[in-house]
Amino acid sequence: MSPSGNAALWTTSTGRFAVGPAPVPQPGPGELVVRAEAVAVNPVDAVGGLFRHLVFPKLRFPAVLGSDVAGTVVAIGPDVERFRVGDRVVGHAAGQEQHRNSAAEGAFQHQVLLLERVTTPVPDDLSAEQAAVLPLAVSTAAAGLFEPDQLALSLPTADTVDRDGVVLVWGASTSVGANAVQLARAAGYAVIGTASPKNHGFVQDLGAEAVFDYRDDGAARRILDALADRELAGTLAFGQGSLTRTLPIVRTATGSGRLASAYPTPVTTIRARLERRHGVHVTAIWGGRPTESEVGPAIYRDFLPEALRTGRYRATPTASVVGSGLAAIPDALAGLRAGVSARKLVVTLP
Repeated sequence: MSPSGNAALWTTSTGRFAVGPAPVPQPGPGELVVRAEAVAVNPVDAVGGLFRHLVFPKLRFPAVLGSDVAGTVVAIGPDVERFRVGDRVVGHAAGQEQHRNSAAEGAFQHQVLLLERVTTPVPDDLSAEQAAVLPLAVSTAAAGLFEPDQLALSLPTADTVDRDGVVLVWGASTSVGANAVQLARAAGYAVIGTASPKNHGFVQDLGAEAVFDYRDDGAARRILDALADRELAGTLAFGQGSLTRTLPIVRTATGSGRLASAYPTPVTTIRARLERRHGVHVTAIWGGRPTESEVGPAIYRDFLPEALRTGRYRATPTASVVGSGLAAIPDALAGLRAGVSARKLVVTLP
């Protein structure tokens, strides 16, 4: 890597942030370098201290965090044929993943090394700020829906082919949930979601046939009624308490018995063991899995380019620009911890 000409927001193992120089990455096979124009923040970026060590036990510090980046290609490595210098792209920066573990691949810097397999073109009518909301949410939703050890559903196709079964997305107005609704519909499944009443219209516009209030004590019964005689192809559980709320539905409904939770914690592992006697298969989603599995290119190479270009797939939720420059990212993370609904916090990098 070149020794200068880049800047990054570095973090230490104690969670302290500082803007400082970073090497300019040089792309290898299957890699490209992007000049970042917008980055989004995610809950995993906002954790710190001991919890960060639990989530990323082998992450090397000081580290550059961040998964969501949109910008312009400035260099391409060998074997990269889909992109050229000057292309506008959005990609999943994989620097925190154990198989990469590289500060050069953290999103929170001016020049970011990306894997071609989880990078997709940005159409002319989509701003970098709005495109930046996509990567980690798309990857997490896709992992839950399509990875063989999760719901193992059929992948999206160029033309949606209706399939048997319904996908339940609990927490459908969250960043990941909103993308899960779209991906499940693109794969041909009917979708039922939950959200607060103010976000019902938003979730229905994304393709859900019905949306229920997750705070309603009768939500499980209403969902089972909406299923009627159809099978539950799989359930995604996003948000606090979602695993507890969805388990009775999966136990009762006919179908795959698969439930994928967004919380890869010891509690989820324990619940998974307990639920086996009920015929329920509970798994924990890891959003970075598509950066190394076949699901990644199936979405970022084969599906998203045309789907975004034609408007079949929407970059969602709405980007909320909360600052400019690397120094604005800690405040964005603080805003995320305070709570965000149906939008994603974005920082521009001029």
